[in-house]
Amino acid sequence: MTAAENVCYTLINVASDSEPPSEVSLKTDLEKGEIKAKTEALKKVIIMILNGEKLPGLLMTIIRFVLPLQDHTIKKLLLVFWEIVPKTTPDGKLLQEMILVCDAYRKDLQHPNEFIRGSTLRFLCKLKESELLEPLMPAIRACLEHRHSYVRRNAVLAIYTIYRNFEHLIPDAPELIHDFLVNEKDASCKRNAFMMLIHADQDRALDYLSTCIDQVHTFGDILQLVIVELIYKVCHANPSERARFIRCIYNLLQSSSPAVKYEAAGTLVTLSSAPTAIKAAAQCYIDLIIKESDNNVKLIVLDRLIELKDHPTHERVLQDLVMDILRVLSTPDLEVRKKTLQLALDLVSSRNVEELVIVLKKEVIKTNNVTEHEDTDKYRQLLVRTLHSCSVRFPDMAANVIPVLMEFLSDTNEAAAADVLEFVREAIQRFDSLRPLIIEKMLEVFHAIKTVKIYRGALWILGEYCSTKEDIQNVMTEVRRSLGEIPIVENEIKKETGELKPEDEVSAGPAQKLVTEMGTYVTQSALSSSRPSKKEEDRPPLRGFLMDGDFFVAASLATTLTKLALRYVSIVQDKKKQNSFVAEAMLIMVTVLHLGKSSLPKKPITDDDVDRISLCLKVLSECSPLMNDIFNKECRRSLSHMLTVRLEEEKLSQKKESEKRNVTVQADDPISFMQLTAKNEMTSKEDQFQLSLLAAMGNTQRKEAADPLASKLNKVTQLTGFSDPVYAEAYVHVNQYDIVLDVLVVNQTSDTLQNCTLELATLGDLKLVEKPSPLTLAPHDFANIKANVKVASTENGIIFGNIVYDVSGAASDRNCVVLSDIHIDIMDYIQPASCTDAEFRQMWAEFEWENKVTVNTNITDLNEYLQHILKSTNMKCLTPEKALSGFCGFMAANLYARSIFGEDALANVSIEKPIHLGPDAPVTGHIRIRAKSQGMALSLGDKINLSQKKANI
Repeated sequence: MTAAENVCYTLINVASDSEPPSEVSLKTDLEKGEIKAKTEALKKVIIMILNGEKLPGLLMTIIRFVLPLQDHTIKKLLLVFWEIVPKTTPDGKLLQEMILVCDAYRKDLQHPNEFIRGSTLRFLCKLKESELLEPLMPAIRACLEHRHSYVRRNAVLAIYTIYRNFEHLIPDAPELIHDFLVNEKDASCKRNAFMMLIHADQDRALDYLSTCIDQVHTFGDILQLVIVELIYKVCHANPSERARFIRCIYNLLQSSSPAVKYEAAGTLVTLSSAPTAIKAAAQCYIDLIIKESDNNVKLIVLDRLIELKDHPTHERVLQDLVMDILRVLSTPDLEVRKKTLQLALDLVSSRNVEELVIVLKKEVIKTNNVTEHEDTDKYRQLLVRTLHSCSVRFPDMAANVIPVLMEFLSDTNEAAAADVLEFVREAIQRFDSLRPLIIEKMLEVFHAIKTVKIYRGALWILGEYCSTKEDIQNVMTEVRRSLGEIPIVENEIKKETGELKPEDEVSAGPAQKLVTEMGTYVTQSALSSSRPSKKEEDRPPLRGFLMDGDFFVAASLATTLTKLALRYVSIVQDKKKQNSFVAEAMLIMVTVLHLGKSSLPKKPITDDDVDRISLCLKVLSECSPLMNDIFNKECRRSLSHMLTVRLEEEKLSQKKESEKRNVTVQADDPISFMQLTAKNEMTSKEDQFQLSLLAAMGNTQRKEAADPLASKLNKVTQLTGFSDPVYAEAYVHVNQYDIVLDVLVVNQTSDTLQNCTLELATLGDLKLVEKPSPLTLAPHDFANIKANVKVASTENGIIFGNIVYDVSGAASDRNCVVLSDIHIDIMDYIQPASCTDAEFRQMWAEFEWENKVTVNTNITDLNEYLQHILKSTNMKCLTPEKALSGFCGFMAANLYARSIFGEDALANVSIEKPIHLGPDAPVTGHIRIRAKSQGMALSLGDKINLSQKKANI
């Protein structure tokens, strides 16, 4: 048995720079030192034994001079010492000295101090030598009747572990513990006893539970949790018992402990699929989310609700609880609100959509009254998007939603207002009956819009959908009101020069005495006019935008006025009115053009905007039918086509989701009848308790067999060569926040290797958790060493190191074998994700790290190259499939992914196929990567560089 296989329960850290003490000095301290010196010496002995030293000469010294001491610290240290010290001779026989130790512990089990008794009982749980335990059995049994609960509960644990390992020492343990359980009053003792019966004798545990099943709700929470576990296991092993215990689980849903309620709800769902059971469990989950203050708990329980929703038969039950689920929105955390809204949206149906919309409208109005918090804007945006989705799926709701949302167009938060605008644009295009209402509301809030982007969108909607004479004239009135007095340049110059407004006053500044270079005094006075201090704010909104140099809105205004004028001409027959309206529109465009060319705005007008406004002037001066058709019909057709494509994409993704959720049964699948199933076949369902334990320990078994490329062998890295004295290879197991290296070390020599140590170091954002302990390898022996590495962020990391060892009997220095580097792949942390175009653009502008990768590949097809990049980087393409279809020689696409640490990664692929070089020419171009952190941008760039070329098969 190698040192690596010795089970150690207690880990003690040792400072790497400390000098190991000599055996002689330790012996002196243990024999003659004071209590403090003996304590320190004993600590040093424990650390040396943990590091592989044998120290057999100190065993008798400790028994003679340390074991009789009554000091509590010494006694605690001795428990650790006896746990780790070798207790047998090389041929496997028990050391004679251990009889003395055994007698000392028999005395400790009868000690008047309950702490010493209890801690000794805990130590006995770790002993693996039955010869040592046999003389202690009467004393352990006696501890079951001790007055103190600490001793009794540890006695139960000791009996359980002894029964499990050496049943012959205490064959009547289940009966003994059952009798103890019946008479016990302390909750922790009852819990330990009941847990032992579950694992040792399940029938006795069920008998006990049957006697007190009506009192279960009065038990302590720790015992209730164990009862839930027992019921779960019994009902899964023997489904006929469900009817007997399901009422007990229902009662536990009312427990005062949140942990018990959570486990009981989870167990109820697995035991029964009846609508009443699902409803009770879901109601319990919702209560937990609302009452628990910890956001992590809320998110975990929400995930359980989402799992319930994903089951087709349970979805209907949850639809009736949508209003209860919406109570969770009272939580201030944005992530919880986001998940809740998504869940509510998935569950919404024609039966409950009206109530859902009423609640969401109230929430939207509430966000307006709340003092601004950093998440309020994002929450408002989420609510707007949810209402948008409801209105698209249930058009009858749009009329109720639009008036409330239109108020937010004048919001200072551009993101929420932009979402409202997008919703309004879709609603006005889809629902003809709502157009008059939307235009009326839009004209009401038009003058209050504060951001230029929203202003542009509102102008476009008014220009596109105002079709009556009154509406067109109202829009023109609003535009004039928003623009102020025209011509603008003349008006602004009057303001800047001496032609002051009546309310302005002229005042002479105080005279100021100055000294000239010649030393004489001169007096300087200034004439100043007291203008309104906020004259920029007093400007009408549209004029304010133009004076700030934002002339893109002027181009949008010109297009809107052109559409309105062309429509006005077709509606109104009176030539005079036609000419008057067109002339007014042209005058506005000309005055804006004049302003742009003058030096008054902060930035001059761009050539693109000049061209646009000039084109609109030309169109209005000619009024040709072709231009009328382009401006008033083609624009709307384009929007309609875009919305149709988007709707098709949404339907397609929903269809894929529903296909995933629907359980398909093949025609030749065997039908399982519960009554005819043998007991050993009932293990088809996985044990949830076992799964959750494995997940907590990081040992979850992924379905690797399905994909041979993802098998374990693929993740094995060879660390040394086959001709090295020590051969090593590592299996790299990546969990969410840590990496487990399982290193196989093989001694290929005919010598015994002592103190064989794996020394590791890391590069990047990786941190080694603990130093692997040294071990001794027999000739041609092998051992497994595990090392844990913590990961803090998404970037490529390197683990490097060496194996050092001493050859038994050799006088030379320590030998060293250098290991190959282990490269940690960034792809283990990156997952495809999606975001809206607006969010992508915002992040693209905000992220400061950019990595530009030049395309260097042997792939000749644009689409094939894009798919290759998506596969090798784990990113998702945000550009719609329709936009990428067809062949025009070039392609641009946006990619997005998110790491498990919440970091975003953006990429823009801009590639072309150089046609002049022939059909076999490879793709050329660039990929620009942007991320918040430098490591992410560089690592992703490296990954793309490594995987650009297609491997030849």
